[in-house]
Amino acid sequence: MTQPASPSLPADPRPASAQATPPASGAGGPAPGEGGPVATAAGAADASAEAAHGHARTGFWTLTVGSVGVVYGDIGTSPLYAFREALAPSRVDGILLPEEVIGTTSLIIWALLLIVTIKYVAILLRMDNNGEGGILSLMAKARQALGGSKLVFVLGLLGASLFYGDSVITPAISVLSAVEGLKLVTPAFDGVVLPITVAIIVGLFAVQSHGTARVATFFGPVMVVWFLALGAAAIPYIVGNPGVLAAFNPWYALHYLLGHGTGALVALGAVFLAVTGAEALFADLGHFGRRPIQVAWLFLVAPCLVLNYLGQTALVLAKPETTDPFYQLVPEWGLIPMVLLATIATVTASQAVITGAFSLSRQAIQLGMLPRMEIRHTSEAHSGQIYLPRINMLLALGVVILAVTFRSSSALASAYGIAVTGTMLLTASMAYVVLWKVARLTPVVAGLVMAPFIVLEFLFMLSNLLKVHEGGYVPLMLAGGLMLMMWTWVRGVAILVNKTRKTDVPLVELVGMLEKSASYHRVKGTAVFLTSDPDIAPAALLHNMKHNKVIHEKNVVLTVETMDRPRAPESERVRIDPVGPGFYRVVMRFGFMETPNIPRTLSLLKREGFKFDIMSTSFFLSRRSIRPAAHSGMPLWQDRIFITLAKNANDATDFFQIPTGRVVEVGTQVTV
Repeated sequence: MTQPASPSLPADPRPASAQATPPASGAGGPAPGEGGPVATAAGAADASAEAAHGHARTGFWTLTVGSVGVVYGDIGTSPLYAFREALAPSRVDGILLPEEVIGTTSLIIWALLLIVTIKYVAILLRMDNNGEGGILSLMAKARQALGGSKLVFVLGLLGASLFYGDSVITPAISVLSAVEGLKLVTPAFDGVVLPITVAIIVGLFAVQSHGTARVATFFGPVMVVWFLALGAAAIPYIVGNPGVLAAFNPWYALHYLLGHGTGALVALGAVFLAVTGAEALFADLGHFGRRPIQVAWLFLVAPCLVLNYLGQTALVLAKPETTDPFYQLVPEWGLIPMVLLATIATVTASQAVITGAFSLSRQAIQLGMLPRMEIRHTSEAHSGQIYLPRINMLLALGVVILAVTFRSSSALASAYGIAVTGTMLLTASMAYVVLWKVARLTPVVAGLVMAPFIVLEFLFMLSNLLKVHEGGYVPLMLAGGLMLMMWTWVRGVAILVNKTRKTDVPLVELVGMLEKSASYHRVKGTAVFLTSDPDIAPAALLHNMKHNKVIHEKNVVLTVETMDRPRAPESERVRIDPVGPGFYRVVMRFGFMETPNIPRTLSLLKREGFKFDIMSTSFFLSRRSIRPAAHSGMPLWQDRIFITLAKNANDATDFFQIPTGRVVEVGTQVTV
């Protein structure tokens, strides 16, 4: 299934016929831009079969170590605060019983096993969309299977919004929790925790432009050391009290849940902190590939995490008054080195969700959920490694504001779980559709596979909703605002498309009229007119004829389509059809993980017998200036949001990699 890629600047948004109702068909609908096309992703026109999967040029173990540094940064730093926060409900009455400690640990271990190991590592990583992961990639697959479901599209919008909320909260809580270890060295450091945290966060976002590959090269080996340190610090305590291994028995987890009433539900919200990061694991699939991510989890990350939680359990059983079991596992001489290592690890944790946010944003742009933004490719070997300056700046601002507002990791813990549980629930729901419609399991079997995860994550969601008043409102507000923005964009584009249809002129009708007319002068060269509907004459063509009274020797009406797959096969990349004397209809196809290069892709037409010389070619774009209408399909305030988004969208010339010296823009005004 393909959809016309949607230009994202105010311009001639004439849609392809398949896009009559953008939110319900295609992958998100057209966007107002220079004549139509949009596509965003990881190196499109030049994508070879090798680069298409993004991992062919890098060794397996290099990718595995890199995945430890980027993919598992978030979940790998959970021991800093997850066990401490999960014990808090049991400490309320001042008495901490051994079965409560063991029960809490059992809940954490089984959450890691069921949600991360089975759901994500074993099941979801196999639901890649041609090598790409993440909730929007899964949404595209589920939506295609259902023939363009509007409900699945809306769920994808909600899931993307929640993931952005996670991307803002994770860096703040992770870095704060690490730097707070300085207070154990000496209370004198208490006043510098927040300034150091802000400085680290600003530095982290400042280096994003250097690319995931360079970040992973540094963080990968450091995180391997981090996980080994997690396990090593815990082993002496486990050896001293092997009884903590009883936590592997699920009876202790069930006994805790059934015997503590509402308190158990509150504890579940904190236990969930141990599995945050699993969604980023899925979102970063395209960066490293399935096998490296699976091997890293099964043979390094999971064993070291479990060892550390067991070590903290043994320490608390021996010293129930322990307030920070993670750092108190470490001998006094190793405290400062551990704080430094933890700080680096939490910076890496932030990297996992930042990388995921970049991938998600690119998919959202391509699927028509967000206006076009600048996307920079930071690796020649990995098409999925990208950097979005505007998203980076907005994330950095949000993270700093959260850190300064909440000031401690404990305060932020209440805000953390809601965004992640919501995203996980939506992912599980779409995974059910994929198992049913794509994997061809019966609805009952697909339900049996996914129901345990949906029930468990629903319980986690309920437990986190209990903390809305303590900070849980933050991700809900973030998600609500982003959801409104994305829906406004999708809806505004649809309204604009419907309005412009009233003045449409069929392309075939126009060409037929020109054959009989001698009033237009033919000039040498090729003119390329971008449009989102190949059957309609582009506004730029009509304006060129009206004002200049000329027609080029060759006229190409070009449409760029977005496919419901990450990358388009080379055999389907470009198609050309003659329309009449001197007129050609060209359709380019790109996957939702690709960034189109129009001049380079046009050169592929030479094999179709179409001679193309960039130096004698002009690209005509129709730029529309949008004004709010007195009566439209949206309230005035929503019209203004849409217009603001359109004005701030990235320039189509840069986005489509068209030489600026070959572009002619025609401006018109439209109300929405």
